[in-house]
Amino acid sequence: MRKIKILTALLSVILLASCDDFLDVKPSDSSAAESSITNAADAKVAINGLMRKMTSSDYYGRNFMLYADAKGGDFAIRSQGRGLDALYTFNHSASSNSYSGFWSQIYNCILQSNNLLLNIEKIEADGKGSAALSDYKGQALTARALMYFDLVRLYGKPYNMDKESFGVPLILEPLDASAQPTRSSVKEVYAQIMKDLTDAEPLLSKTIVNGYLNYYSNTALQAKVNLYMENYTEALAAAEDVISSNKYVLYSNTDWVKSWSTQFGKESIIELAIYPSEADLLTASLGYYLLRQGKKTGAMGWFMASDYYMARLGEDANDVRWGIMDYDESSTTRFGSCLKYCGVDLLGDKSSPSAVNIKVLRLSEIYLIAAEAALKLTTPDKAKAILYLNSIRKRSPNLAPATEGTITLDMVTDERSKELYAEGQRFFDMMRLNKTITFNDEFISPAVTIAHRQKTIDRTFYKTRLPIATAEIDANPAIATQQNPEY
Repeated sequence: MRKIKILTALLSVILLASCDDFLDVKPSDSSAAESSITNAADAKVAINGLMRKMTSSDYYGRNFMLYADAKGGDFAIRSQGRGLDALYTFNHSASSNSYSGFWSQIYNCILQSNNLLLNIEKIEADGKGSAALSDYKGQALTARALMYFDLVRLYGKPYNMDKESFGVPLILEPLDASAQPTRSSVKEVYAQIMKDLTDAEPLLSKTIVNGYLNYYSNTALQAKVNLYMENYTEALAAAEDVISSNKYVLYSNTDWVKSWSTQFGKESIIELAIYPSEADLLTASLGYYLLRQGKKTGAMGWFMASDYYMARLGEDANDVRWGIMDYDESSTTRFGSCLKYCGVDLLGDKSSPSAVNIKVLRLSEIYLIAAEAALKLTTPDKAKAILYLNSIRKRSPNLAPATEGTITLDMVTDERSKELYAEGQRFFDMMRLNKTITFNDEFISPAVTIAHRQKTIDRTFYKTRLPIATAEIDANPAIATQQNPEY
């Protein structure tokens, strides 16, 4: 039976085959190393393999990063049929455009995290633990927390909308091959995310090692998860822990644009490495999907900035963030094409213009988390909110700094859009904040009818959550009654 054998894989440590059904996904990159994890060096290889898998086109390497801007109104599409436009049009069903690659790839990564954790626990039970092994255990727990955070945002309702509704299956320990795990609630998934993060925190080093997770990666993720849970005191404390450490530094206006041509920048708290010889998606990469058609061979202009985003950034013609924009194919003056993931200069410090690292979590986002959390405290701390917001708002030098009399949540939300454009945030922000999303459908040329959503939606629209694919339900019939409503 091909049903959720991910946990049986843990019992046998590693399986060499590969399958695409439901959670029956087996690692293919570093399998030899994972079959013989006996010390810290082996665990390091396993962590490397895990981070590499997270750069798949079905995860941070492309689709997950495109998802939130396409669905959140900051992207527009120039034409239908170029690829992934179903994200923008919400043309989803359980059997078509289900984007089941998110489900299978992220659970694949969870498999590798669980495998590593199981092996480290065996080594520790034999009395052969070490500080290095504990650190890798902390990294695996932190990575697993991030993966479940991503899954529950894709398939579940926002935490503050209905935390008792279905989230995703929690796969944490070996089960029999015939087991049919069902969906845990959104509340239960978030509780496990926070448990993984708090369990990992004391295990992690505070030293920055490029390409790996550390104490501050964990704490920054705690800040973000707590913000989604509306635990504002905890979110602010975690954000300030990262900020006050001075381990990471905000880029100056002069250096901000250049930072996108630099790997492992001084703002990067979680950054996934992509190398020309490993996991480089070439013309299928995130960078190429954002280039205008014809900019480079293979670039097709899949996504570009919406008019709404352009107006937001256009509040200041001298905003430094215009520096990562290029004109799109709609005209020679409209700067709606994003160069963040081609190193701005289409090369950066690598030989391939598509092998640009993915910045998953940056210090600038932590400042904005701190600003929002401070503003939402039971007794708002406007002084802190102003301090943290203006640290990022200064990237628009002609805009007046926020003051106690002018600061609003909308200012913070708009700044998140401008700063984190094309970084996989906007849709999730709009959902958790219960905001209405308006799409730039008029920009599509030739004009087409968007049949699968209205021009304006909110989080009550059922397609704001992805369906569980038919193939996954066939593999695990127990989950059939837990399909997201209306699919």
